[in-house]
Amino acid sequence: MQWYVVASLLTLLTSSQGILTTLSQSDGGYKYDYATIPFLAEIFKLVVSSIFLWRECKKSPPPRMTTEWKTVRLYPIPSIIYLIHNNVQFATLTYVDTSTYQIMGNLKIVTTGILFRLFLKRKLSNLQWMAIVLLAVGTTTSQVKGCGEASCDSLFSSPIQGYMLGVLSACLSALAGVYTEFLMKKNNDTLYWQNVQLYTFGAIFNMGRLFLDDFRGGFENGPWWDRLFNGYTITTWLVVLNLGSTGLLVSWLMKYADNIVKVYSTSMAMLLTMVLSVFLFTFKPTLQLLLGIIICIMSLQMYFAPPSTLVDLPVSVPASQSVPVKAADT
Repeated sequence: MQWYVVASLLTLLTSSQGILTTLSQSDGGYKYDYATIPFLAEIFKLVVSSIFLWRECKKSPPPRMTTEWKTVRLYPIPSIIYLIHNNVQFATLTYVDTSTYQIMGNLKIVTTGILFRLFLKRKLSNLQWMAIVLLAVGTTTSQVKGCGEASCDSLFSSPIQGYMLGVLSACLSALAGVYTEFLMKKNNDTLYWQNVQLYTFGAIFNMGRLFLDDFRGGFENGPWWDRLFNGYTITTWLVVLNLGSTGLLVSWLMKYADNIVKVYSTSMAMLLTMVLSVFLFTFKPTLQLLLGIIICIMSLQMYFAPPSTLVDLPVSVPASQSVPVKAADT
């Protein structure tokens, strides 16, 4: 399968994620425990990956699977990074408002490019760096409200701790993605075996989060497994399937493409979500949204198109066709 097909599917699924989550609400809130969604999504990814791994194991020759502890012990690290990142997200929101947080979240586009270069030693051209910066500018532009709707000073009125935590959150998000790509490309193990390891630890950490929530609440609502499916509707299950399928597509891109492709997919998904919200909800289109979409499309073209289609390169004259220079008369 071509990477751009997977990237397009990821864009569609990610853009529908927020819409499905909104539709799963009832009377402005959730009748189910939202913490169970990531846990069930991890179980879904683990089951799907296990089935595909089982099918591969029946073939000859069997797939490559590294079972050494020194390799397996690396797979909990992405879950640990995401766990820290989630806590930093909540801490950031105690200092900044939601709009500022969303705009600061676009920093992960640039930090992904930086860590992509530093840790994976992947060289990007100057044109590609400009495209990444343009993508961050485009997504930010689409999220900025006009001065008539909200105070323009609100972006710069938060405590310094909020901005520092926002930068840390962007770095952690980028680090988790870059490290996951490093794991997926570290050896020639089959993708499904790598997924089984990732999602096993992911399910364990999400289960630990559910236990922690029970302890914090004093088991007031009973243990989490008793209320696991409480309040679930068809839409809620679609949210679980969407989140799980998105994770599977991301792991494929990490294995066979790279983090930058994933960043572009998720950024375009955000813009697509805004456009769909115009038709599905009461969201009103703005000039900023239109400008943001145009800038992001320019960025997409700059990053992935061959340089020859973007810049008029001088035509080189073959040596055989060069005009001989006549010697001057003496």
